Amino acid sequence: MLKIEDHRRPQPLSAPTGFALWNLGFRPFYLLASGFAALSILLWVGQYAGYLPAVHVRDPAWHGHEMLFGYTMAVIAGFLLTAVRNWTGKSTPAGASLIALAVLWVAGRVLILTPYAVAAAVVNAAFPVAVAIGIGIPIVASRNRRNYFFIALMLLLGLAVLAFHLAHLGALRWPERASLQVGLDVVLFILAVMGGRVIPMFTNNGIPGVQAVRQPAVEKLALGSALALLGADVLQLPPWTVGVIALAAAATHAWRLHLWQPWRTRGTPIVWVLHLAYGWIVVHLALRGLAALGAVAELLAVHALTIGAIGGMTIGMMTRTARGHTGRPLQADGFEQACYVLVALAAAIRVFGGMLLPGAYLETVVVSGLCWSAAFALYAIRYAPVLSRPRLDGKPG
Repeated sequence: MLKIEDHRRPQPLSAPTGFALWNLGFRPFYLLASGFAALSILLWVGQYAGYLPAVHVRDPAWHGHEMLFGYTMAVIAGFLLTAVRNWTGKSTPAGASLIALAVLWVAGRVLILTPYAVAAAVVNAAFPVAVAIGIGIPIVASRNRRNYFFIALMLLLGLAVLAFHLAHLGALRWPERASLQVGLDVVLFILAVMGGRVIPMFTNNGIPGVQAVRQPAVEKLALGSALALLGADVLQLPPWTVGVIALAAAATHAWRLHLWQPWRTRGTPIVWVLHLAYGWIVVHLALRGLAALGAVAELLAVHALTIGAIGGMTIGMMTRTARGHTGRPLQADGFEQACYVLVALAAAIRVFGGMLLPGAYLETVVVSGLCWSAAFALYAIRYAPVLSRPRLDGKPG
């Protein structure tokens, strides 16, 4: 069987010319997401540590909102707008319509820093709805029922961001923190679905002799437990109920990951980064359960998901899909491996540093943030020319 990681497409003698940033969804949104991830966290860390004047960016609500509904939403949009074209064989937004989506996303990042709170609410809630329409038209037209739920998940994210803003405006008696948690639960479910689809396949195709398997019963339990946690947070169930669900989910997802044989991937960075990211899902769920029972701080669980799982999965998929969809070999070079290591360090320092060195909490936050910013700055520098130029093989996209 041909190994994905060894598959080298014929490349032209000279680099392609032209501007291709608006050809397909992953191009602008991966570039915007990486630049925003690097700059926003650098500014936030500077203000959190007191090196810069404390302004709106230091607000924990801004930080959580922008990492979830800003950075993560951009990566999800870029991935889905690209993947849906492959799944359905039909066009997704490109050219002027893709520019309009990118402008809408950028407007949300700007408005959240202004006094125009109503405009910020409308624009930020409109973005996931616009993405749902952009992927929904080809999915429905092709009757691709297997992926209908992605439309619903994007609309649910739109509701979560709207609820956040309405609560912030005092128009809804619903905690802002609850909106962020529901949004995180939706993203967790997306990671669980996509991880189950691609990680075993990439593992088997990229590493000879590995037999990563998906057992139907384990798959149903893993996805069902993620949905149960989402339901518990929507209904605001008692902490002990959330804790039991989260701990049960952690055990299920740990068994699921074990079936994929992560220990066999250590020599293939473009594969192990996805396994490591999925391992952070297990850590997140275990810490979420312990936090609900009062054993650890809840922020440790949050950052295990946001930095470890979301950060690791997104940087892994952003490198892999950008390479695949620009006609490049699916192998991680030194730049990309540095990105993987820096994101992993950011997660480990933020979660375990805060746990083991409570007296140096501020220092762990700063170092973790610097690692994160460095990782995504490297990605932006490395991939700006890749994302803005045509494919090496001359194919559209």
